[in-house]
Amino acid sequence: MKLSDARKDHYRKLAKDKGYRSRSAYKLLQLNDSYHIFRQRNKVIDLGCAPGGWLQVAIKEVGSCGKVIGIDLKEVKPLEGAIILHGNIEDHGIINGVIKILNSKADVVLSDLSPNVSGIWDIDHARQISLTKSAFSVAQKILKENGNAIFKVFEGDLLNEVKDDLNSNFHKVLLTKPGASRQQSSELYIVCLKFRG
Repeated sequence: MKLSDARKDHYRKLAKDKGYRSRSAYKLLQLNDSYHIFRQRNKVIDLGCAPGGWLQVAIKEVGSCGKVIGIDLKEVKPLEGAIILHGNIEDHGIINGVIKILNSKADVVLSDLSPNVSGIWDIDHARQISLTKSAFSVAQKILKENGNAIFKVFEGDLLNEVKDDLNSNFHKVLLTKPGASRQQSSELYIVCLKFRG
């Protein structure tokens, strides 16, 4: 077994043992350990939240006085401590609904969005970056000043354009790959701290 497969299996088993819905919960746990994204009482929006691993991490981190909302096109099994909305993040009605539920703006916006991968690299990269741009567009509407965000991206030619956009909207922007990501995958995360508003 290759080391990357062993790592993947390790996190999959760990997630199952700890009751997380997905291995990717460990990516968010590691990102939070490094960059302190969440605080108690935070209001968090998770864009593309299925199957709910990131929601589980967020619920734990913000505590019972926080608020966690997930949005996805797929049906997501109910999760205690989270409000799950079924819909498209590009639908203005959904976003207005989120602002109404929160009764304010969010402290944290998360996006682990990924396209259905075709295996044709240029197309997959372009689709993923397009999703990230949509997620950022939502974040601009619902993130409060000095709020934090995390966006998944695929490495490639279009990445710099997204980074430039984020750099002009956040005080600090960091590109990183958590240990729970497969090292040979092109998946990276952009951690954005202190939204300029």
